[in-house]
Amino acid sequence: MLAGAFRLLVLCVLVAGVTRAQPADDAGGWNFEDEVEVQPTLLDLAKEQAPDIILFVAFAALAMVSFLRKSVPLKYVTLVASVLYMGVYKSQLISVVNIFGTLTGNLPLFAHSMAWYAFAIFTVVTTVLWGRVYCGRICAFGAFTQLIDAVVPKRFQLEVPQWLEQRASYIKYGILFGAVGYYLVTHEIAFYRYIEPFWLFTFDATPVLWALLAALLVASIFVRNLYCRFLCPLGAALGLLSNLTVFKIKRWSECNQCRLCEKTCEWGAIRKRQIIKSECVRCDDCEILYADQQRCPHWLLELKRKARASGLTLGR
Repeated sequence: MLAGAFRLLVLCVLVAGVTRAQPADDAGGWNFEDEVEVQPTLLDLAKEQAPDIILFVAFAALAMVSFLRKSVPLKYVTLVASVLYMGVYKSQLISVVNIFGTLTGNLPLFAHSMAWYAFAIFTVVTTVLWGRVYCGRICAFGAFTQLIDAVVPKRFQLEVPQWLEQRASYIKYGILFGAVGYYLVTHEIAFYRYIEPFWLFTFDATPVLWALLAALLVASIFVRNLYCRFLCPLGAALGLLSNLTVFKIKRWSECNQCRLCEKTCEWGAIRKRQIIKSECVRCDDCEILYADQQRCPHWLLELKRKARASGLTLGR
């Protein structure tokens, strides 16, 4: 019995000694050394986002190759890719909300949004260099309406008179400045869904928004690219930026008399034989026509001049 009591006493002493050697935390448990959390570096974050960045670079390369080569088949491949990649897969478009964020300094964190910043920089740079390439090829909603336009029979489409086209094109600027003013006063952004239908690709909206979208798409059957030409606030902002365009569309001296491109332009961007940079989306139609030696008057006149010069040479 004494031996048992002695063993119990020794055990109590040992427990008390260990307790004094290991200070308890506030909760009464053991205070183990905290592990130091290692923050990921910018390179680590870039590696995590690499698939998104690579996909965007590949898409941007496709868009620029189709644009620079003036390839109609590649253009439609790009439009389909835009709908599927930028729209359905990413559901990520440059938006009037990003204009609000730029004005107030409320933009996504670069470390966690590298692909988005690549997208935004690409949009601004291409706009300054060539004009509204984003509107003509990259925007998923614009691509979607262009694909609608490509399959709708021409007999259903209405030609907007030039006087109306010119006046209606100012509507999008009114929407842009009105939206910016409203946001700066209220700091409310939920209203943007009523002026931008880009939420279409999220398939998440109220019945009212779906009804408005349905009306817009039906109207787009009869009026080509209705939203892009007359209603898009982002298109208005890029239109203002495109006035800085470095590489302008080439013009022949004969363009001052010819109206062939003006009649061909489906965006109403050529008026009185002058290209309106803020309305042009670099769709390639007029540039392809410029290079067509069978249709463009410049080339036809050039052939006549060469033939006349050859005849005079032979006559001598």
